[in-house]
Amino acid sequence: MTNDASGASPVAGPGTAVETLRYSAFTRDPAGGNPAGIVLDASGLDAAQMLAVAAEVGYSETAFVTERDDAARRFRVRYFSPLAEVAFCGHATVALSVALAERLGPGGIVLDTPAGEIPVAIGTGEDGAVLATLTSVPTRSRPASGAELDATLAALGWAAGDLDPALPPHVAFAGNDHLILAAASRARLADLAYDFDGLAAVMRQYGWTTVHLVWRESPRYFHARDPFPVGGVVEDPATGAAAAAFGGYLGALGLVTAPARIAIRQGEDMGRPSDLLIDVDPELGRTRVTGGAVLIV
Repeated sequence: MTNDASGASPVAGPGTAVETLRYSAFTRDPAGGNPAGIVLDASGLDAAQMLAVAAEVGYSETAFVTERDDAARRFRVRYFSPLAEVAFCGHATVALSVALAERLGPGGIVLDTPAGEIPVAIGTGEDGAVLATLTSVPTRSRPASGAELDATLAALGWAAGDLDPALPPHVAFAGNDHLILAAASRARLADLAYDFDGLAAVMRQYGWTTVHLVWRESPRYFHARDPFPVGGVVEDPATGAAAAAFGGYLGALGLVTAPARIAIRQGEDMGRPSDLLIDVDPELGRTRVTGGAVLIV
């Protein structure tokens, strides 16, 4: 299907056709970042139709605005991967927020999502590009169990010695659950060839949205990769929801004890480089995630 100059294309769902915008989040290059579908008017769609649209779009997530109040700048949103509904998606939230700001002008917005209320501040970077900063729901983090870790390592083809002992495995939450595993080396992170069906089964068993694989280059700079087989996607190039959960993890482990900004580089190993910024404030108990988005034409 060919997009028009606006970046929108009609995507057929069961018995209907909807206008779907395509944006790439956490980048200023349409060839980078994580693409998301955006449906600004999904008021006439049911869940089956939204899932069908998301499957045809084929991106890791498509955001659907099911109710909107432009005057109050408040919007009800649902997120669908090609295989299932997801309670919250960070990159699609950033993409949607940029798309709305381009149409409604500057000012914050509030999104009502299945995970809870997500306020988004919208500003501009030094080059004038629109930047969206979402504030997550309250975060939490707990150590992964031995069974969870063993099953995941087996599906990944990793050994316990491939992990960084200074960053213990945790299951972290900021709207969804994500298993966080820290690689001991950049080479281990770069070499990702996992059992798609096996990891999907483990993730479904434990209710995880992604496995957030990270490598710490410095205390304030991390590299990340996010397998997403439960969504029908081998890997996510930029995962705002996992980044938000990772912010909670850093606070829970005492790796961040005062407000700090952390940079995350993701997507590089799959040819779609993405840059995410997270602001971690342990006292706030929520993570702010900042990024831009660009229209895919």
